[in-house]
Amino acid sequence: MAFTGTMWSYAIEQSKTVISAWISDGQLMLDMAVLMSIDVALTLLYCITRVKITTSAHVGLWGRIVSTILKYFPGLLVFPVLFAILVTCIFALPGTDFKTVAWGMGIVVMIIIPIVTYTLKWLLPEEEIRLEILFLINILIALMGIVATVNGQNTVDETNNFELKPLLINASLVIGGIVIGYIYRIYRLNKIINKINR
Repeated sequence: MAFTGTMWSYAIEQSKTVISAWISDGQLMLDMAVLMSIDVALTLLYCITRVKITTSAHVGLWGRIVSTILKYFPGLLVFPVLFAILVTCIFALPGTDFKTVAWGMGIVVMIIIPIVTYTLKWLLPEEEIRLEILFLINILIALMGIVATVNGQNTVDETNNFELKPLLINASLVIGGIVIGYIYRIYRLNKIINKINR
């Protein structure tokens, strides 16, 4: 919230053409790729230290300190994303006071992030599953970062085609897997409960 609210003076100096120039700047994209790699590495380190703390009989003081620091570390890429959203909001609301837009967006961020966090905790109450998903997503991000850029050049040709059929097939596979996994989990829990009741 504080970052978003105080960045309005820098955000008003930008324009859509400046942001487009940033995106097309290969060197800047390489710098962002380095930031992304550091972000991914820190998140993976957090996952590993949390697993060690929950599974190991003895964890050193250094491991606990690192885990605590990384637990409250928001990530490096959050700040460029929030800045880009702030610039978009300022341009989308002409005539509105810049400070009002910035602090209004900061309040929205302050409200939405805890809501999303606790909703995710409610949907996935087991910390181990959340850590596993976080770990796998960051591995996927790291692989995508390697595949997407080579020496600052985009290796994938641009396309304006939207393929609905593959998207629907992929979504149906994911949803089907979730449903099957949920049914199997209920079946296993009922089986365990029945064994205990006997």
